[in-house]
Amino acid sequence: MQLSLVQKEIRAMALIGGLGFAAMVSPALADDYFVKKFGKSDTLGHANYLTKAKAKQAAKLVKQGKVYQLGMVTGPDTPAYGPRKFQMIVHQLNDGTGALLGPDKLVSNDDTVVTSIGIGSQLDGFGHIGKEHRYYNDTPASEVVSPDGLLKFGTHALPGFVTRGVVLDMTKHFGQNPLPMGTAYTEKDIKAAAKKQGISITKGDVVLLHSGYMKANEGNKNLVPGEPGLGISGAHYLAKLGVVAIGADTWALEVLPSEDPNRVFPVHGLLLSKYGIYILENMVTHDLVADGATEFMFSLGVPKLKGAVQAIINPLAIR
Repeated sequence: MQLSLVQKEIRAMALIGGLGFAAMVSPALADDYFVKKFGKSDTLGHANYLTKAKAKQAAKLVKQGKVYQLGMVTGPDTPAYGPRKFQMIVHQLNDGTGALLGPDKLVSNDDTVVTSIGIGSQLDGFGHIGKEHRYYNDTPASEVVSPDGLLKFGTHALPGFVTRGVVLDMTKHFGQNPLPMGTAYTEKDIKAAAKKQGISITKGDVVLLHSGYMKANEGNKNLVPGEPGLGISGAHYLAKLGVVAIGADTWALEVLPSEDPNRVFPVHGLLLSKYGIYILENMVTHDLVADGATEFMFSLGVPKLKGAVQAIINPLAIR
């Protein structure tokens, strides 16, 4: 018998050892799972929740005027998921020893960057992950993928993110810093962490998850093969709350190894291709946590590189 996409996904989730399908997603959420909330032509997903009201709410959170840069420095030594590479070439417009420019005797430099975009602090757009050659909103690959830039879901088309941000200190919840690889953040864990911090997660928020992983691996030029991160039930729960994006101080956001070793990046598949929620990887969260931050104004303008799958980013948290 030929299984539908829905049936295959439900079967796969039902097989995850030790968790149980009922613990991962409620029947009500399962019923709504593949509903196209924003219409058949929608390309923005939960970015539709970035309203004027959310921007105003975020602005009211600025009390100190303190700005945190959430992006890491990206360069040739930045650990990257293979075969991604980074190269920068700085060149003078002459040979560096020739005539100076004009009466002010100017010299100048330009630079050329040859890089994979998915290196360092990054946003994953909906063209990054699909299932069975179909992407967000059940869009076929023929309408999305092109070798010289995405036909649809290019990150250049994203609006600016100005909204409420929330950071959950998962090290405090689990009582370990850094958290060991393979630690999955379930729905229960996220609820408990938010309760401990006295914070609620609301529609249109950006949620950051702190594990201590980035700080612990500072200076390491190679990716550690596993990491703590968001689990299946945690992804379903945050999607149900209507968050716009989920980020973490890890290179893949989700727990690795996966809860089910037979599945490959299942949280990516759920968030990007089904729910329409953006992924923020390698977010610098330790300064926020060290200052006891829980909520803040989150601001992000995505580079306008036409047809890009991902984006190298440096979001700001403002308190």
